[in-house]
Amino acid sequence: MPVITTSDGVDIYYKDWGSGQPIVFSHGWPLSSDDWDAQLMFFVSHGFRVIAHDRRGHGRSAQVADGHDMDHYADDLAAVVTHLDLSDAVHVGHSTGGGEVVRYLSRHGQDRAAKAVLISAVPPIMVKTADNPGGLDKSVFDDIQQQVATRRSDFFRIFAEGPFYGYNRPGAQPSEGVIANWWRQGMAGGVKAHYDGVVAFSQTDFTEELTKITIPVLVLHGEDDQVVPIQDSAIRSAELLPNSTLKTYPGFPHGMPTTEAATINADLLAFIRS
Repeated sequence: MPVITTSDGVDIYYKDWGSGQPIVFSHGWPLSSDDWDAQLMFFVSHGFRVIAHDRRGHGRSAQVADGHDMDHYADDLAAVVTHLDLSDAVHVGHSTGGGEVVRYLSRHGQDRAAKAVLISAVPPIMVKTADNPGGLDKSVFDDIQQQVATRRSDFFRIFAEGPFYGYNRPGAQPSEGVIANWWRQGMAGGVKAHYDGVVAFSQTDFTEELTKITIPVLVLHGEDDQVVPIQDSAIRSAELLPNSTLKTYPGFPHGMPTTEAATINADLLAFIRS
């Protein structure tokens, strides 16, 4: 398998297909690069080079015990970018991957990047604090950690067949294949990485970092996102980013890159070509 070894000795699996301007995809919790199938196939067929890696502890990357925080996530992404010597790259992050992209750009600079896209992304910060009164109570994330630690398989199944894709909404038509694929990706990763990752995606504060990202950033979010509520995420991120474009979608769920791939892909393509 194509892997790189980071400076702290972690093997990171990645996919690198095609040629042309590179688009680098960062996946959400607790998934893998496989969650980008619809985007990888679309953009490689449109003449782009597509790169996607499995975050440490996820998918086919090493299931290490430590380093499951945004700094390490960003450093691992930087290691992939450097190893492949990418330039003029478009970075696309979904959910937790959106936080990874923001931390990468703020921590490692924007010289190798042309644009960025945040899809259903966790910035600026998810948890409720004195400075973020609209966030979710910490008890929500404590419960997720408890579920991961004690009944991960059942919890992942319930999460995929419910709020992640909006399959719990009246009139929804759940896809067994999509649900099973989400569960498969989640269970391929390590429980310690998933447990620690809850803190990383919920408690990391990206507020100041967003104000310093000067490349064009497209912010996409579903208005019926039950996982990362739009008002305290995309709306605020678009306000903080100096060079942002915000596009929201009535009725779209958190997992819209999969369930609404045709729409998302078309909007990504238009932004990258603009």
